[in-house]
Amino acid sequence: MRRVAITGVGLATPIGHDLAAVTEALQGDRHGVRVMHEWDRHPEMLTRLGAPVDDLDLRRWPRKVTRTMGRVARLALHASEAALQQSGLEEDALHGGRVGLAYGSTDGSTSVWEKFALTLEQPNALLGLGSNAYLKFSTHTCAANLAVHFGIRGRVLSTCAACVSASQAIGFGYEQIKHGMQDAMICGGAEELHYISTGVFDVLQATSTRYNDRPDESPRPFDAERDGLVVGEGAGTLVLEEWERAVARGAPILAELVGFGTSCDGTHITAPSAAGMETAMRLALEDAGLAPGDLDYVNAHATATQVGDLGEARATWAVFRDAVPVSSTKGFTGHTLGACGAIEAAFCLAMLREGFVAPNRNLRLVDPECPPLPLVSGACREADLRQVMTNNFAFGGINTSIVLRRA
Repeated sequence: MRRVAITGVGLATPIGHDLAAVTEALQGDRHGVRVMHEWDRHPEMLTRLGAPVDDLDLRRWPRKVTRTMGRVARLALHASEAALQQSGLEEDALHGGRVGLAYGSTDGSTSVWEKFALTLEQPNALLGLGSNAYLKFSTHTCAANLAVHFGIRGRVLSTCAACVSASQAIGFGYEQIKHGMQDAMICGGAEELHYISTGVFDVLQATSTRYNDRPDESPRPFDAERDGLVVGEGAGTLVLEEWERAVARGAPILAELVGFGTSCDGTHITAPSAAGMETAMRLALEDAGLAPGDLDYVNAHATATQVGDLGEARATWAVFRDAVPVSSTKGFTGHTLGACGAIEAAFCLAMLREGFVAPNRNLRLVDPECPPLPLVSGACREADLRQVMTNNFAFGGINTSIVLRRA
């Protein structure tokens, strides 16, 4: 089996757009949650909080480049261009058939989908449809647009699996390289913030509403006073490359991806199963050839929902007991849905390289129903990290775990 290096990372997040910026935010307790006054025209919404990417110019490309891209694909393009630039992957390699792409999102561009739906209500509706609308809101818009933009000739995988879209893409990309199907993979996920996608969680009574006037205090993963998630947006891209190839061309090796596990609960479409989560973690450890005690940190998926956090805490306890510090970074970014797996993998990479563990932001009093995990709270903790795990779980009972090793 071949080793897999990470040679490039690109980001678009509510707290920064490169590793240096997000490291500063995580260490400085700077979050990206705010009151979404843009949603004031929807008084029926219960939550007023979101975590947008406000400070990024997504119109800087010529129309020829982005005419089939909505906001979600443009976020993906920003992150992917940055990741490829850092990796230094040769342009000829992109066109040679041995470099592939795996990318996902929960939906396509929700804002374009909304306009499309409104058009259908008008007389002679089909006459008003834009020729590029479907290409912007299709579920594979990120993968398709990125593949065409970069001229990818290898395998292209489009993962559309809600909150594990990005982590599935990374894991499947890793397997393509490990088993010799490709030499490099551009992997990640993206999501755009929109009132409709937020409203879906509103209807499920899964959003944070108690802190609508106090964005500093929500979300609160694992906290006794948590009341739901805050939806965010962003994109994360990792360039994965066969280790020897990366070394031979002098690429920057940021970390090694050593394990991936994925499983399905097969029980309920929205209620998580601790057993299924535990299975994914154990599969990732087995793939990496590691015991639970070999890890130095676990990045939790925890979104601050009542059921989800408890299920994950019990699954994590079943695998690790109190041996490994645990935190969720969603207190900083909100839940970026299809992007979170890549964004949080990048956060873990930052922690590996800089020697710290980010805390569970807003964790004041641990839910008494949680098992006694060593949950990190307060300030960042200095740590000599060698190997870390990052977990993501999605509707449909789809579970993923990724293990990273310091290079």
